Amino acid sequence: MGNSSFFLCGCVEQASVGVIERWGRFERLAQPGFHFFNCFGGQCLAGVLSTRIHSIDVRCETKTKDNVFVHLVCSIQYRVVKENADDAFYELANPREQIQAYVFDVVRALVPRMTLDDLFEQKSEVAKAVLEELEKVMGTYGYSIEHILMVDIIPDDTVRKAMNEINAAQRLQLASVYKGEAEKVLLVKKAEAEAEAKYLGGVGVARQRQAITDGLRENILEFSHKVEGTSAKEVMDLIMITQYFDTIKDLGNSSKNTTIFIPHGPGHVRDIGDQIRNGMMEASSAQIDQQ
Repeated sequence: MGNSSFFLCGCVEQASVGVIERWGRFERLAQPGFHFFNCFGGQCLAGVLSTRIHSIDVRCETKTKDNVFVHLVCSIQYRVVKENADDAFYELANPREQIQAYVFDVVRALVPRMTLDDLFEQKSEVAKAVLEELEKVMGTYGYSIEHILMVDIIPDDTVRKAMNEINAAQRLQLASVYKGEAEKVLLVKKAEAEAEAKYLGGVGVARQRQAITDGLRENILEFSHKVEGTSAKEVMDLIMITQYFDTIKDLGNSSKNTTIFIPHGPGHVRDIGDQIRNGMMEASSAQIDQQ
């Protein structure tokens, strides 16, 4: 009587690893490719595990040190280690729930020791702590944690609105400071320009008066030398009458609609001249008395 055997075949896909059992007991791992299984010998393909990277998003709610409730979204990327695929197949029934539970445990233990601002600044530290804990735990089950990303930190809506208002108020305050500084510089420059203009105007008026005085002196001297028998007083009266009519002419040629009532007549001009001379004589007398 000859020996007979019965074989079945199976195929393990790329980026996968098969688990082969004999009489319900783990025998070996099957690499990607075509395989024969001795059914009469109790050999069979118990299952296939993918070695590709899987991703799971875990959303966790917790409270910060300053009593702000936040939602943290972590993205965990993990895969089965080929050499330890039997541990992943037999030891852990639901790896996603296991990963989620450890993420909750680490996040809720670490975040309450941080303020909201510290959490935003140190989110990489939270991701690092979760990675260390998961690598230590999931490594014993044949899983490798590739990356952990702290995708989002979502505070409560009222807290986000308050933070935006605080930020807007700070920016408005800074803008007000800059605006005040700009207005200050503008006022200072304007005051400096007005002071410079007044100074130059004063210099111009002084030079104008000096030029008028020099011109009057020259006219008096020249008129006295050319016209014999005239005194300085008569020449001065004549010049003042001439300036008086020039002033009236300038007022009449002015484009502004302004009405000015002034006494007119040669006698009035003589009165003005007498007043000027009397004032000069009184000033000279006062200086002599003081000496």
